Amino acid sequence: MTQRKFSQRNPKRSPQRSPGKSESRHSGPPKKSGGQKSVGQKSGGQKSAERQGGPHKRTSGLQKPAARGQRPIASQRQEAPARQPSTAPRRNPVSVRPLDLPRPEDHPAARHPDRRPERHTDRPGGANQLWLYGQHAVAAALANSKRRILALTATHESAAGLERMRRDAARELPPIETLSREAIEARLPAGAPHQGLAVRCAPLPEIALADLLAELDPAAPAVLVGLDQVTDPQNAGAVLRSAAAFGAHGVILTERHAAPETGTLARAASGALDVVPLVRVGNLARAIDELKAAGFWIFGLAGDADSTLGETELPARIVLMLGAEGSGLRRLTRERCDGLIRLPTRPPIDQLNVSNAAAIALYEANRRRF
Repeated sequence: MTQRKFSQRNPKRSPQRSPGKSESRHSGPPKKSGGQKSVGQKSGGQKSAERQGGPHKRTSGLQKPAARGQRPIASQRQEAPARQPSTAPRRNPVSVRPLDLPRPEDHPAARHPDRRPERHTDRPGGANQLWLYGQHAVAAALANSKRRILALTATHESAAGLERMRRDAARELPPIETLSREAIEARLPAGAPHQGLAVRCAPLPEIALADLLAELDPAAPAVLVGLDQVTDPQNAGAVLRSAAAFGAHGVILTERHAAPETGTLARAASGALDVVPLVRVGNLARAIDELKAAGFWIFGLAGDADSTLGETELPARIVLMLGAEGSGLRRLTRERCDGLIRLPTRPPIDQLNVSNAAAIALYEANRRRF
């Protein structure tokens, strides 16, 4: 979009005339018709007396103020009075506290230095570390050879179960650190249901969409799930869990405005985060074009669609596209879908949670394949 350039002109200032020049050129203002002098008109003698410093000479303090837009002359400027030093006694800044501010040692981070907040970044999968907790999430992370484990912690009651998971992983892992329940909770987000187990690990390596498509057999049936700006980690984790249960080959998310890889997502996925490939794309519309070129048909779930899921014939290679709750699929995503389908719900509750809708659609697609 071209921007217009506007040139701001300075207002024309009326030139200042130094006192005395204009009066020297003219003997007086023009006379009005009829020979009458205007009100306040001075005679020539009065003017010459003023020029010569007579009794009618104006002092510098009584000069006419400058008009608007004109700078005052030097004689009209008033200097600010000199600031007198204060004679009031100075208060001690150490003993005075104007606000009742919290002390640094009272901050939660100071009380729990090992507590790590959940990672929320624009590009998940970076160099940050995260905590995974819960039996299913921890077991899947230990079994996944692509997941780098940094620390293992467990309570006294859960240490034996974590040791069995450690042996079943059949790879080199750090030793288990036995801690109290309070010590583990201090390292996790508030209210995290850890079940006595917590693992500090690195995020999974990022997977490109082209790499995922290269691993799939182009002649075999395949089902993928696409999430259009689903930001709730509980919903994203539940979709991952349904994808793992019904044999989906991957879940596609956007890099921005999507749920990051956190312990909350892994806990909701119940271990599926380390089982189902999670692909993040920068532009979902271009990713849909890439999926079409690989032989996939794109079907978007929308409540206002004409056809239901049961009435639609699904091809062997499909992508089920779901949008966020409330807003649904975005306009560009809807336009690039090969078809829009809906679930046969009925009022007064005619909408489902995005994770529930994904589970029903994945079940139907899996039923038709087998």
